[in-house]
Amino acid sequence: MISTNLKQDILCGKYDKVFSSLYPDLEKAKQRYIDAVTEFENIYGENREVRLFSAPGRTEIGGNHTDHQHGCVIAGAVNLDVIAVVSENGTNNICIKSKGYDEDVISLDDLEVNQKEYGKASALIRGTVASFVKKGCEVKGFDAYTTSDVLKGSGMSSSAAFEVLVGTIVNAMYFGGKESAVSIAKMAQYAENVYFGKPCGLMDQTASSVGGFIAIDFNDPSVPVVEKIDFDLKENGYCLCIVDVGGDHADLTDDYADITVEMKNVARVFGKEFLRDVSIPEFYKNIAKAREAAGDRGVLRAMHFFADNERVGLEKKALLNKDTNTFLKYVNESGNSSDSLLQNLYSSKAPKNQPISLALAIAKSILKDDGACRVHGGGFAGTIQAFVPLSLADEFGTEMSKVFGQNSCHFLSIRSAGGIEVLA
Repeated sequence: MISTNLKQDILCGKYDKVFSSLYPDLEKAKQRYIDAVTEFENIYGENREVRLFSAPGRTEIGGNHTDHQHGCVIAGAVNLDVIAVVSENGTNNICIKSKGYDEDVISLDDLEVNQKEYGKASALIRGTVASFVKKGCEVKGFDAYTTSDVLKGSGMSSSAAFEVLVGTIVNAMYFGGKESAVSIAKMAQYAENVYFGKPCGLMDQTASSVGGFIAIDFNDPSVPVVEKIDFDLKENGYCLCIVDVGGDHADLTDDYADITVEMKNVARVFGKEFLRDVSIPEFYKNIAKAREAAGDRGVLRAMHFFADNERVGLEKKALLNKDTNTFLKYVNESGNSSDSLLQNLYSSKAPKNQPISLALAIAKSILKDDGACRVHGGGFAGTIQAFVPLSLADEFGTEMSKVFGQNSCHFLSIRSAGGIEVLA
């Protein structure tokens, strides 16, 4: 649709039903898309045929540091997303201008890995597009303007949302929508691993691409088993809150890496590469041997994996049965295990800095015996996750904001759609 006409149609409410299905605040969403189209026009020209795309951030709900050991997780797409206004440009270049960043220009003649691009958005674009080309997709040049309200450093995976967005654009515009949501997630992960230079699992991309509440079994990461779960938090009397407790992730790379390394060290004691393949009874019979090879913390972290991986199945069963109380019980158990066994609430290098531990203690004092809370994502800094009774939402937000800042609490909803063309 021509950009000027599209803005008018959005303003007049032609797409209200679509936007209402994606966003809790209809008028805010409409204005956001109108502003994005206007900015596209300012950068790339008016009266162009444009299309709209969206990919959501995600929240980890069950299974903390289980995915990289081929374990199970529960995750959910959230109502915060990256959106794009896109138009073919008749060239051999892909040009993407993201709000607040310089424009990335990718030549379709050069889709090879470039180590100089490690850590840059251009690498994510190049890697994702390269995967489609390898599958026989005839990608053409396009211009895109993107804007995101996915919180950075919040454990909502803004990078995964961006990768999935690019994949969704290419799939819809040049591949006839042939690729599944899981396939797009795999291509996005490949871009991040190989082109961006960041070793990551597949959970973030899958949650963003598929949408909704999903249970994922990574026993075979090349063919993850993905199951959608029909569950509405609000209908069951709760809301989801992510609390940004602050803290800098910059010096925590070793802390994150140590978890994977130590878990693998335990697995190798039993001749395996991943803990998922280790017999639990055999592990407990040989803790002394594992301790000698991997240290006390490695053994404790392995214990967390085995328990949390099993807990994901119990959480899934509770959600499918609409048994909210049992689900919340397991969320709390997972949080306690992350504290005592996984030990990812704070860095041992800076024991005086414990914002996650403090936030969880305050959250528990407010929630008492109702609701649940846990560390969110990788841990050590960043965010906690809380399932808050609707009756306590205002108090919870007020009290947490007193300690962690006015904009620290983010009440979210689970979005049923993953990566999509918005007006398809």
